[in-house]
Amino acid sequence: MRAIWNLLALIGLLVVSSTGYGIYKAWPTLMELRPALAKFEPGQFDPKFMEMYMDFGKRLVESMDPGVAMTWSVPVEEGIDIEEVKDSLKSIATEHNFLFVGEAPFYKQVEAITGEPYRHISFLSFCDAEVGQMMADYRDAYTGFMPCRIAVVEDKEGKIWLHSMNMDFMIHGGKELPADLKEKAVNVRNIVRAMMEGAAAGDF
Repeated sequence: MRAIWNLLALIGLLVVSSTGYGIYKAWPTLMELRPALAKFEPGQFDPKFMEMYMDFGKRLVESMDPGVAMTWSVPVEEGIDIEEVKDSLKSIATEHNFLFVGEAPFYKQVEAITGEPYRHISFLSFCDAEVGQMMADYRDAYTGFMPCRIAVVEDKEGKIWLHSMNMDFMIHGGKELPADLKEKAVNVRNIVRAMMEGAAAGDF
């Protein structure tokens, strides 16, 4: 229990600030958490709970950006164009019985509003309806993670990247999920990672 408390305190302090003022501001909130934490036993948390948050804390300190710390980012190899990346994502998804449910061409919306060309940013959505139903039935808030989205982004230097939300927060970030749901969720997580890494390498 002490290890969990110390870990949560560390994360809270890092998120607010590393300065003395940040500690001063964060301390009352951290003290308020103690009664809630006292209700839990360490075994109720997912076995990878501490590992996941330690990794998050490390990435947060390195980047100083929570968005970066919570996101998977994979650079696409040189010579692979945007349409090839998208086709690869869809092809790998099909291999895993993962349904492609749509694309939102964000860059076109920006161009329509500004009247100026804009670098490519689009959002591809994928779904496993069975797993999605299990997640929704377990907790309505989990629908906020649905469908799984992968952003295809041309950065300001013209390099292509793939970005997606780190699903480990949902899977390992709190109380351990029921065994059947956790198994399915981990499988979806692994599929998304395989899609990103495969597409970034030009696999089909």
